[in-house]
Amino acid sequence: MNLLVGICCLFLLLFAINLFFAKKGNKTLNILLSLLFFARFGQILISALIAAQKPVALVYVFQAFTPLYYAAPACFYLYISGFIDKSTGLRKWQWLHFIPALLALIHVLPWHGWPELDWDTIPKQLADNGYFSLKTQTGLFPNYFHYTLRPILVFTYLCLAWIHYYRKMDKTNKRDEPGKRWIVFFLRVATFFQLMSLTPVVLRGLHITYTQPSFVITNCILLLLLVLYALHKPHIFYGYLLVSVELDKKNMPEQVEPDETLTGAVSSGIQITKGEQPAKPAKKVNLSEAQLTELSHAMETLMQQEQLYLLHDFQIIDLAAKLNIPVHHCSYIINNTIGKNFRDWINGYRVAHFLIQHPLKSDKLTIEAIASESGFKSLATFYNAFKKEKGVMPTNYFNKELS
Repeated sequence: MNLLVGICCLFLLLFAINLFFAKKGNKTLNILLSLLFFARFGQILISALIAAQKPVALVYVFQAFTPLYYAAPACFYLYISGFIDKSTGLRKWQWLHFIPALLALIHVLPWHGWPELDWDTIPKQLADNGYFSLKTQTGLFPNYFHYTLRPILVFTYLCLAWIHYYRKMDKTNKRDEPGKRWIVFFLRVATFFQLMSLTPVVLRGLHITYTQPSFVITNCILLLLLVLYALHKPHIFYGYLLVSVELDKKNMPEQVEPDETLTGAVSSGIQITKGEQPAKPAKKVNLSEAQLTELSHAMETLMQQEQLYLLHDFQIIDLAAKLNIPVHHCSYIINNTIGKNFRDWINGYRVAHFLIQHPLKSDKLTIEAIASESGFKSLATFYNAFKKEKGVMPTNYFNKELS
């Protein structure tokens, strides 16, 4: 048991630290998710300290993590809603969700005239029936602060998260599928573990006895199975849990965004050439010629049918997730079977879409607007891609067509 608990604590702590200090991705969402991992780490650590009979360390760890336990339900809901709404920060009123955590902090602080706590009974109650079973006073507020408020918070925020998902995310376009796959996976897993944390409350209400160590071991085994699943299908977690992964950039030239000078020059019809770094050779894959051909056809069919190239931020990692294949397989097929790097390949579809839309919309929209609708982030990127595909700038191309 000690080994199992130790391994789980290590993984949870590593994920939490990585997310908290990550410089990439959505900083607010990363921190909210890291706090959830820290809270789960604290729960398992307390179980390990109880099993190891370390009363002194237990006192400090229990009091230190208590405010985080009351913040975790709010963090869960704010992460789900923030992900769905694509928020980059918390609004002022959303900080009100952390009032229970503030109360918990006040609860554990050693105030003057603080009641004497029974640290012989608290570990015993934790070991018998878990955190929600505490009937002994653990701080400034009465004992029901633990065994009543915590379950209410967990259940309430769990319901709010699912309501927010069904109201917004479940109705989104299928093109958001990579992000949707992650949030559905996370929502289901987090719901399962939160309902498991409420199991002691239900069992106690039904007068059913159980042992806390078996409950902890079950949680640890399930957490390790999730880690193994993450290693088996890592693409689900890229950009969300594994925020430092940027596989889209490993096998393609650096994408250059224009500054104000470049934008002005390009808008005047002057092509600005930027030095591109050659793509690194893709890692070889163990696939037959028939498999390579089949997958390349599947990629092209997917692009044509779902028009994924219209998404400004569509990356090779999203394509790999759609096809349920590793990213390096995707890169290898595009580079060697199709014969382009990913950026040139997807821009080819965008240019083709632009050529279809321009005659239909040129009297109502500017070139920049039509290019943006075709999936290009900037006008400079569009001009360079167009010149690479057609050999001339758009104005010259359309003049030749008219003549």
